[in-house]
Amino acid sequence: MGELDNCARCDKLFVKTTSSVCPDCIKEEDKAFRIVYNYLKIRKNREAKIAQIIEETGVEEDLIMKFVKEKRLRPSQFPNLNYKCEQCGDPIQEGKICSNCASKFNTDLQHEAELEKIKQRNETEENKKARTYFSMKKD
Repeated sequence: MGELDNCARCDKLFVKTTSSVCPDCIKEEDKAFRIVYNYLKIRKNREAKIAQIIEETGVEEDLIMKFVKEKRLRPSQFPNLNYKCEQCGDPIQEGKICSNCASKFNTDLQHEAELEKIKQRNETEENKKARTYFSMKKD
């Protein structure tokens, strides 16, 4: 069973099931999607950029970005559709971060893993030193 929530777009109270927007806003989004899709179906508009789509259709940029992120509008069909990398803001066509940010992230992870290995080696050596026993021979 759903829970009560406020719509992310209009702040209206509704029973949330799978979407974060109310049924009325879903209908509006679907209508906006059809407007954008019908615009892009025309051969001369297939390579339109986001700014041009906004100007010609009147649909908000955030909503167009949402359609691209949800893969309702595919960059393979419309090559100039993209959205911003969540890390640096560069334009991307898939995923959440661009390849540059992903490689930097991987490099940072590898560096941290190496530091962790060095730290573990040092702790192991210190533990070995701490376990050294000396006996005193009394004559």
